[in-house]
Amino acid sequence: MPVSGEAGAGPDEHARTGLPDAGPEAAGPGPGAATVLHSLDGGVSWITLNRPEAMNAVTWDQRERIIALLADASADPGVRAVVLTATGRGFCAGADLRGAPAPARERVPGDVARTIRLGAQRLIAAVLDCEKPVIAAVNGTAAGIGAHLAFACDLVLAADTATFIEVFVRRGLVPDGGGAYLLPRLVGPQRAKELMFFGDALTAADAERLGLVNRTVPGGDLEALAEEWAGRLAAGPTRALALTKQLVNASLDGDRATAFAAEAAAQEINMTTRDANEGVASFVERRSPEYRGC
Repeated sequence: MPVSGEAGAGPDEHARTGLPDAGPEAAGPGPGAATVLHSLDGGVSWITLNRPEAMNAVTWDQRERIIALLADASADPGVRAVVLTATGRGFCAGADLRGAPAPARERVPGDVARTIRLGAQRLIAAVLDCEKPVIAAVNGTAAGIGAHLAFACDLVLAADTATFIEVFVRRGLVPDGGGAYLLPRLVGPQRAKELMFFGDALTAADAERLGLVNRTVPGGDLEALAEEWAGRLAAGPTRALALTKQLVNASLDGDRATAFAAEAAAQEINMTTRDANEGVASFVERRSPEYRGC
C-alpha cells in the first residue's frame, strides 16, 4: 500500500473504548510522528490511520486530518477514489477523547451535543459527502465510531480476522457518530437494535452475511483487493459515480417522487460530462471506453 507520512499527530493517550489489548497509554509516536499516512497513487487517495499501539483509536487531530483529506479528494480532479485503512491489528478502536483540546471552562448543558455535532458527526458526514467513492479496508477491530467510520464508506472490505463492535452500550452510552442513522439503513431496525443493545463483537463473516461488509478475505489479501477495487473505480466515470453515490445515499430519506426527480436531474447533469459521451460513443463503436474523470 503506498503511503507517505503526513501528520495529524496529537497526544497519544488511549481513551474510552474499553477494549482489551488496546495498547499502553503512554506508548506511541512522539509529537512529530505521522499518525495519519497519506499518498496518491494512480488516482487513488490512500488514507491510513497509524496509531497501531492504541488500536488506532482516533484523536482530535487525526479526525481533522481525515476530514481535510476527504475534502481535498472531492475537490481534486486527480483523485478518483479513496481507500481508508489502518496499520496494525486495529482498524479503529473508537474515539480517543484525550486527544481533544482541553476545555476552557466547566462543561455546561449543550456542550456534549455540540461536541458530537462538530466531532464524530462531522467525520461520518465527510465520508458520506465525499464526491469520490470511498472504500474501507478494515484490517482489524472496528469499534464504536470506528465501526461507523467503516459503515459510512461506500464499499467495505474486511480481513477475515476483523471484528465490528457497537461498544457504546458497554460504557452506558448512546451510539454516536451516525450509528443510529447508518445501521437501520444497512441491516434494518431489528438487527440494528440487536447490535446496539448487546454490544457483542460481530465477526467479519457475520458482518458480510448481514450486509455490512461487501467482501471478507484473508488478511494477507486485503490490500491487494482494496487496490483492485480502487483501481477499477479510478478508471471509471468519476462524475457519474459521484452522482450515483448521492442518489443512493438520499434514496431512503425521501419519497418516490423526490427520488425520481433527483434521478432525472442527476442524469441531466451527467450527460454534460465528457465521460458520459465517451461511454455512449464507445458502445456505438463497439470498443472499451476510456474515462478521464470529467
